[in-house]
Amino acid sequence: MSAEKTFHRANCRFHLRNYTRWRQLQSKTQILRSQVGFAETPSTCSSVCQGCLNYHGLSYGTRQATRTLLVCAIHPYGWQQEAPCPDWGG
Repeated sequence: MSAEKTFHRANCRFHLRNYTRWRQLQSKTQILRSQVGFAETPSTCSSVCQGCLNYHGLSYGTRQATRTLLVCAIHPYGWQQEAPCPDWGG
């Protein structure tokens, strides 16, 4: 196995493990918030774009106030008009 391929696999595993840990932390935080009495935080996923081949749907940023949702590569903030998205790849 080449060094580049080994690095790529290790990098992918690192990102997957890091994302899994972040997701678990978010879940635990939400459980604690609900036990203390805070209302649920709204979902950041765009339901209109879910299922599209271009859908990414991950938020980037360390604090909720500054977090930015990247919906897809073509329309980073999601399709904002009434007509169906012309780039829908469902």
